[in-house]
Amino acid sequence: MARIALLTGGASPERDVAYATAAQELPALRDLGHELTVVDTVEGVLDGERERILLAPGVARQPPSFAELAALAARENLPALVAGGSLSGYDLVFLALHGGVYEGGPLQALLDLAGLRYTGSGALGSGLAMDKEVSKRLLRADGLPTAKWRVWRGDRGELAALGWPLVVKPANAGSSVGVTVAHGLEELDAALDAALVVDRVVLVEELLPGREFTVGVLGERALGVGEILPSHEIFDYECKYTPGMTREVFPAEIPEALAARLRELAAATHLSHRLRDFSRVDFKLGADGEPYVLEVNTLPGMTRTSLLPQSAAVAGVGFGELCREICELALRREPGA
Repeated sequence: MARIALLTGGASPERDVAYATAAQELPALRDLGHELTVVDTVEGVLDGERERILLAPGVARQPPSFAELAALAARENLPALVAGGSLSGYDLVFLALHGGVYEGGPLQALLDLAGLRYTGSGALGSGLAMDKEVSKRLLRADGLPTAKWRVWRGDRGELAALGWPLVVKPANAGSSVGVTVAHGLEELDAALDAALVVDRVVLVEELLPGREFTVGVLGERALGVGEILPSHEIFDYECKYTPGMTREVFPAEIPEALAARLRELAAATHLSHRLRDFSRVDFKLGADGEPYVLEVNTLPGMTRTSLLPQSAAVAGVGFGELCREICELALRREPGA
């Protein structure tokens, strides 16, 4: 069995989500026989008591405040963490992190330079998927369907030409942090302001009217299709992490032809973004009834009730088996590869 550093926490709006992921992965990996050490990007190596304290809470209804995140960021030094020995001596770094530099490539690049094995996609694939504008362009170049969009460059008329309502989102964030819907020009400024707090690049896209689906990918194979039924107009942060605010149906109650098309698009999206190990691809149906790729997630949530594990379960892959295969895929690679 492997010696694994479970890297979690982070100074991102998704810190609570990272803890929730780590809290589920920790016992599953230990049950597989691996020797686990939990490392927080801010706190460093956690002893047993700190594990229980930090990994016990659930996800708050709202992400941490920017003041809280600034205080955490002031204490975090990723280059020193990677190069200073906290992650050395392990066979594998298992990433239980979400958003920002943790999911967008910089952390992966540091791990590569240090010659460390880690789970999930490499620096290039992580960056391609995290930047929603770049991802959109890649989808379009590869002939994969996606909603019409524009990048906010100061021209409200250009955005209005997409048609109302519009989804306004930071280009580089996860868990729907900073994402809102604008139904007209009177709501657009507030939506843009909310997104610009999170990222200087803001993507605005048409709100597709149809049902929402998600498909996990493990290795290079698409898993089961699930339907997402949020109580809000979109699957926002509150709906994602507040119990009872979203109904998730696995497997989705749809014709097999549509399910097959969604799986096909999920696998194609995973490959087009040069991803590896695992991912989750989200879709909505357009007015024409056809599926369109919303985005691809390289480090999706991994609690037992998160969407990727539910997608895997539909395909006959239990949570422990999912964690085992993710480890095995990463351990087959040369360190730093």
